[in-house]
Amino acid sequence: MRALLESRDGFEVCFEAANGQEAVEKARELKPDLIILDITMPILSGFDAARKIKEFSPETPIVILSMHRDKEYMEEAQKIGIQGYVRKSQAALTLVTAVDAVLQDQTFFPAEL
Repeated sequence: MRALLESRDGFEVCFEAANGQEAVEKARELKPDLIILDITMPILSGFDAARKIKEFSPETPIVILSMHRDKEYMEEAQKIGIQGYVRKSQAALTLVTAVDAVLQDQTFFPAEL
Protein backbone atom coordinates (compact mmCIF):
# COMPACT_ATOMS: atom_id res chain seq x y z
CA MET A 1 0.00 0.00 0.00
CA ARG A 2 2.87 2.34 0.81
CA ALA A 3 4.39 1.89 -2.64
CA LEU A 4 1.00 2.43 -4.26
CA LEU A 5 0.46 5.69 -2.40
CA GLU A 6 3.99 6.98 -2.84
CA SER A 7 3.84 6.33 -6.58
CA ARG A 8 1.61 9.41 -6.79
CA ASP A 9 3.24 12.83 -6.99
CA GLY A 10 2.73 14.75 -3.79
CA PHE A 11 1.92 11.72 -1.65
CA GLU A 12 4.26 10.80 1.18
CA VAL A 13 3.66 8.15 3.84
CA CYS A 14 4.93 9.73 7.05
CA PHE A 15 4.44 6.71 9.33
CA GLU A 16 3.17 3.17 9.64
CA ALA A 17 1.80 1.97 12.96
CA ALA A 18 1.98 -1.55 14.33
CA ASN A 19 -1.24 -1.14 16.32
CA GLY A 20 -4.13 1.21 16.92
CA GLN A 21 -2.62 2.87 19.99
CA GLU A 22 0.56 3.70 18.09
CA ALA A 23 -1.55 5.12 15.24
CA VAL A 24 -3.28 7.46 17.69
CA GLU A 25 0.02 8.56 19.24
CA LYS A 26 1.67 9.18 15.86
CA ALA A 27 -1.39 11.04 14.57
CA ARG A 28 -1.26 13.34 17.59
CA GLU A 29 2.48 13.90 17.15
CA LEU A 30 2.76 14.27 13.36
CA LYS A 31 -0.66 15.73 12.44
CA PRO A 32 -0.89 14.05 9.02
CA ASP A 33 -3.10 15.32 6.21
CA LEU A 34 -4.86 11.95 6.03
CA ILE A 35 -4.91 8.71 8.02
CA ILE A 36 -5.52 5.21 6.70
CA LEU A 37 -6.50 2.62 9.31
CA ASP A 38 -7.28 -1.08 9.23
CA ILE A 39 -10.27 -2.14 11.32
CA THR A 40 -8.47 -5.20 12.68
CA MET A 41 -5.43 -3.94 14.58
CA PRO A 42 -3.91 -5.00 17.91
CA ILE A 43 -4.47 -3.02 21.13
CA LEU A 44 -7.05 -0.63 19.60
CA SER A 45 -9.20 -1.46 16.62
CA GLY A 46 -9.21 0.92 13.68
CA PHE A 47 -12.64 2.13 14.77
CA ASP A 48 -11.46 2.81 18.34
CA ALA A 49 -8.33 4.55 17.03
CA ALA A 50 -10.47 6.67 14.69
CA ARG A 51 -12.73 7.71 17.57
CA LYS A 52 -9.73 8.83 19.62
CA ILE A 53 -8.15 10.66 16.67
CA LYS A 54 -11.44 12.46 15.94
CA GLU A 55 -11.44 13.74 19.56
CA PHE A 56 -8.23 15.75 19.11
CA SER A 57 -8.26 16.19 15.33
CA PRO A 58 -11.83 16.13 14.01
CA GLU A 59 -10.84 17.71 10.70
CA THR A 60 -8.28 15.02 9.78
CA PRO A 61 -9.78 12.75 7.11
CA ILE A 62 -9.65 9.02 7.79
CA VAL A 63 -9.95 6.16 5.33
CA ILE A 64 -10.56 2.60 6.51
CA LEU A 65 -8.74 -0.13 4.60
CA SER A 66 -10.28 -3.46 5.52
CA MET A 67 -11.00 -7.02 4.52
CA HIS A 68 -14.50 -6.68 5.98
CA ARG A 69 -17.30 -6.48 3.40
CA ASP A 70 -20.25 -6.26 5.76
CA LYS A 71 -22.50 -3.26 5.39
CA GLU A 72 -22.52 -2.85 9.18
CA TYR A 73 -18.79 -2.06 9.20
CA MET A 74 -19.26 0.65 6.59
CA GLU A 75 -22.21 2.10 8.48
CA GLU A 76 -20.17 2.17 11.70
CA ALA A 77 -17.37 3.96 9.85
CA GLN A 78 -19.82 6.64 8.74
CA LYS A 79 -21.21 7.05 12.28
CA ILE A 80 -17.69 7.69 13.58
CA GLY A 81 -17.11 10.32 10.92
CA ILE A 82 -14.71 8.33 8.77
CA GLN A 83 -14.73 9.71 5.24
CA GLY A 84 -13.70 6.65 3.22
CA TYR A 85 -13.84 2.86 3.22
CA VAL A 86 -11.77 0.69 0.89
CA ARG A 87 -11.82 -3.08 0.80
CA LYS A 88 -8.36 -4.64 0.70
CA SER A 89 -9.43 -6.77 -2.25
CA GLN A 90 -10.10 -3.56 -4.23
CA ALA A 91 -7.26 -1.43 -2.84
CA ALA A 92 -5.07 -1.55 -5.94
CA LEU A 93 -7.98 -0.14 -7.94
CA THR A 94 -9.59 2.26 -5.50
CA LEU A 95 -7.25 3.36 -2.70
CA VAL A 96 -5.73 6.31 -4.54
CA THR A 97 -9.19 7.37 -5.75
CA ALA A 98 -10.49 7.21 -2.17
CA VAL A 99 -7.56 9.25 -0.89
CA ASP A 100 -8.07 11.86 -3.61
CA ALA A 101 -11.77 12.07 -2.77
CA VAL A 102 -11.38 12.55 0.98
CA LEU A 103 -8.59 15.09 0.51
CA GLN A 104 -11.13 17.08 -1.54
CA ASP A 105 -13.68 16.95 1.31
CA GLN A 106 -15.71 14.19 -0.34
CA THR A 107 -16.53 10.71 0.91
CA PHE A 108 -15.69 7.36 -0.63
CA PHE A 109 -17.67 4.22 0.20
CA PRO A 110 -18.36 1.10 -1.87
CA ALA A 111 -21.42 1.43 -4.11
CA GLU A 112 -23.44 -1.26 -2.33
CA LEU A 113 -23.59 0.90 0.80
